[in-house]
Amino acid sequence: MTDSPKLHLPKEPFELRLFTRRLMEESPEDGQMVVGDGRFLAELLWRQWWPELHPRGMDYERLLEVIRSYRSEVRLWVMGERPWDQVIAGLAGRTVRRLPRAETEPASECAA
Repeated sequence: MTDSPKLHLPKEPFELRLFTRRLMEESPEDGQMVVGDGRFLAELLWRQWWPELHPRGMDYERLLEVIRSYRSEVRLWVMGERPWDQVIAGLAGRTVRRLPRAETEPASECAA
């Protein structure tokens, strides 16, 4: 499969953001751990994106790595400093760019 997946950009999960923000405010260390871990967002996105990602070789753990690498932006969204549309579009683009290369794509040639 060489075509890029079309990842549906879900509506903002307001309750999830509010819960996580409250945690960040009441217990910053715990809140940072939750945001840094990324599972709170990965579980939501995996349910929606797996039909596009899994056939292209990306599993839940790889998506989790992508989200973890984007934790600064996710934290800004949680705290209300970044709009959801911006964060989720950026995360979707980052996810697509990190899909494994299709086996049918030619490997880059190295000069011997």
